[in-house]
Parts: sequence; structure tokens; C-alpha cells
Amino acid sequence: MTGGQVAAIIAAVAFLVLVLFIGMFLMKISKTMSEVNKSINSITSDVDVISKQTEQIMATSNTFIKDVNDKVNIVTPVFQAAADLGQSVSDLNAATQNLTQKVKDSGKTGAKAGVATKVGKTAWGMYQNHRQAKRSKEL
Repeated sequence: MTGGQVAAIIAAVAFLVLVLFIGMFLMKISKTMSEVNKSINSITSDVDVISKQTEQIMATSNTFIKDVNDKVNIVTPVFQAAADLGQSVSDLNAATQNLTQKVKDSGKTGAKAGVATKVGKTAWGMYQNHRQAKRSKEL
């Protein structure tokens, strides 16, 4: 064997080792890519399921919100009526207080008039007594 043949054998063995390492590397990459594909397929199917469930939840939520809005529209007049009733009661309360104040004031005026009437009657009675007494003296 000559020096050139030995060098060729060494180069061939080195090339063979390089090809083996590259082959093993490519096999590992192939396995990794296969696992990545499996993961992507699994994630895709999970996302599809989640997407369908989300659509169902959104449809249910829309129905629920529509139902709530309809019921709020039904109940709104009741609250408006209650507010109107509260305003009416407040107005009635104010009118009652006003009437009570007028009656109270007229009671005071009536009491003053009653006292004035009694004083007037007493004064008239005294005047008539005085007049009768004067007539009695003249006769």
C-alpha cells in the first residue's frame, strides 16, 4: 500500500463517519419534525373544539342578553310607575302639609275672632246695662 492509498482509505473512513453523523442528525431532525406535526395536529383539533364551544357560548350569551333586555323593557314601566307614584305621594304630602298649615292658621284666626266676639258681646252687654241703668234713673 502506498501512501496515496492509505490517505484515500483514511479519507474514505472519515467521509463514512461524516455521512453516519449526518444521517443520525437527519434522523433525529425527522423524529422531531414528526413530533412537531403530531403536536400541531393535536393543537389544531383542540382549537377546533374550543372554537365550536366558544360559538355555542356566544350564541347562548346573545340569547341570554336578549332575554334580559326584553325583561328590562317589561319592568321599566313598573319602575316608571313607581317613580310617578312616589312623586304623587310627595305631592300629596306637600298638599297635606299646606292644608294643615292653613287649618292651623285659620284656627288661630278663628280663636282670635272668637275672643273678639266675646269681648264685643261683653262690651255690648255692658253698654246695654249702662243704657238701661241710665233710663231707669231717668224714669
